[in-house]
Amino acid sequence: MANVKLVNITKTYLKGKVKALENINLEISHGQFLTILGPSGCGKTTILRLIAGLEKPDTGKIYIGEREVTHLSPKERDVAMVFQNYALYPHMKVYKNIAIGLRLRKLDKKEIEKRVKKVSNMLGIEELLDRYPSQLSGGQQQRVALARAIVRKPSVFLLDEPLSNLDASLRETTRVELKRLFKELKATVIYVTHDQVEAMTMSDIIVIMNKGKILQIGEPLEIYKKPAFKFVAEFVGTPKINVIPGKIQNGKFISEDNSIIIDLPIEHSGEVILGIRPENIYQIENKGEVEKDKVILKGKILTVEPLGSQEIVSLLIGKYNLRFIKNTSHPLNKSEIFICFSTKDILLFEKSTEKLLKF
Repeated sequence: MANVKLVNITKTYLKGKVKALENINLEISHGQFLTILGPSGCGKTTILRLIAGLEKPDTGKIYIGEREVTHLSPKERDVAMVFQNYALYPHMKVYKNIAIGLRLRKLDKKEIEKRVKKVSNMLGIEELLDRYPSQLSGGQQQRVALARAIVRKPSVFLLDEPLSNLDASLRETTRVELKRLFKELKATVIYVTHDQVEAMTMSDIIVIMNKGKILQIGEPLEIYKKPAFKFVAEFVGTPKINVIPGKIQNGKFISEDNSIIIDLPIEHSGEVILGIRPENIYQIENKGEVEKDKVILKGKILTVEPLGSQEIVSLLIGKYNLRFIKNTSHPLNKSEIFICFSTKDILLFEKSTEKLLKF
């Protein structure tokens, strides 16, 4: 396996009118599972295609291992790509679909047979080798596509939303299998998805992208706890983070409608956006004494969304809808309730730049 490095990469389309990537600098270490996470159209698949050699950058350089591969053809880069639609050959049986890359490289027939047998056993598809793709389920097709990539023993694996065509329960089990498999292979993996759950559960490192730019690179927990931008905070986390626009004035946060006022240990002043995650909010019975670092607010219940052992409650406070998660063992029997959260769990973003403020 090898490390991958992108240096000052820019990519445009339509004669420069559409900027897909802007000044991308990224390094993936040997054996690392890195996920590029972002909404549709943010440029994440373009990065994958550039590394694979399916497209060329306008500016910048791409390295795999010690080699610069910017202008090399895909076959010279020693990478394997698994596409969203699996791209299996419908007229070939599973065995030939897995073996085709090895046959094109003119490997010995016995070596091909040995590799196909080993990888099919690893992925639990040894009984499917004599079937055609049309005779397989979505999960089985996905395993065949992975087997075709793994059997080549490439330097780098590139996976473009490989689980998006699977149903929810199969996605969950396949996530666990993939993480185990690539750890076992000690593989360098670059994985593209718009699904934050996939990114958080599978990755060593996450890259958050939006509008062709990298906003943050970090470990999953770091991305979640210390999002560098408001966009990152809103994109990562379920349910979505609560955001309240307002201003900092004389060490206080004051919401735009003046319904929420919070003392904060911060010297900054000006317009900001306050963020508080639903899982950091909890219900209390009455206002009582306010502890030094606690915020207590009263709100009117708008909706309750049951989730089995938990439920998501939406509260109206002033003109703002705040959501929090509560245990169903304590039923709601009032139309108005008190909620509480710590100032230590508050995230503040500068309104103009949407960058995280430290306090």
